[in-house]
Amino acid sequence: MTWLRKPWVGPLAFVVVAFVAFSLPPYLTGDRLQARVQSDWGPHFPLLVVHVVCASIAIITCVVQIWPWFRGRFPVWHRRIGRVYVFAGVLPAGLSGLVIGWMTPFGPVAQVSNVLLAVLWLAFTGLAWRAARRRQFRDHRKWMIRSFVLTVSIITNRIWGAVAFLLLADRVPEAELPHTIAGIATWTGWTIPLLLSQWWLERKPRRRAAVEQREAISVS
Repeated sequence: MTWLRKPWVGPLAFVVVAFVAFSLPPYLTGDRLQARVQSDWGPHFPLLVVHVVCASIAIITCVVQIWPWFRGRFPVWHRRIGRVYVFAGVLPAGLSGLVIGWMTPFGPVAQVSNVLLAVLWLAFTGLAWRAARRRQFRDHRKWMIRSFVLTVSIITNRIWGAVAFLLLADRVPEAELPHTIAGIATWTGWTIPLLLSQWWLERKPRRRAAVEQREAISVS
């Protein structure tokens, strides 16, 4: 089966579905006490619900969007799901993320990271959408990869948060621990994957150019 040629699709889909199944339900109850992030600011909970629900839509649809087999087999559905990803996922999730990121209870380090992440997420997705509309599909793919990385960065955020807790729980005063962990996790959660994706995007053209140069030399 051709779709099996991309062995990362299955594990990625499993991780994303498991993460959404764990993270989303508390925000569908209407009970602010079940939210995993608590704040005294009144609008925080409804905005957080919008952010979590729409980000869940984004993270699920983006897995389908980057699946090469699906893109090639169902181009019409790829475009339709792309609209859902942008307008029902990233756009409302990013805008609500800007506000709750600014009002985060975890201090200024996490605040700057959350706001910058939301801005870049919206920008990368908008540039991917514009490139697709202009039929600049090579640019669309690059911007979409960056958008995808920021979409799934919430998962790596949690991983770095767990690592930071294990390393710092006995070294940082208890009162400072939540802000410290949040500051580390929010920055490493998206900057490291984004830098790696940029390295990968730049490496592929260099490898292709090197192969073409070797082929030209062998022919001559």
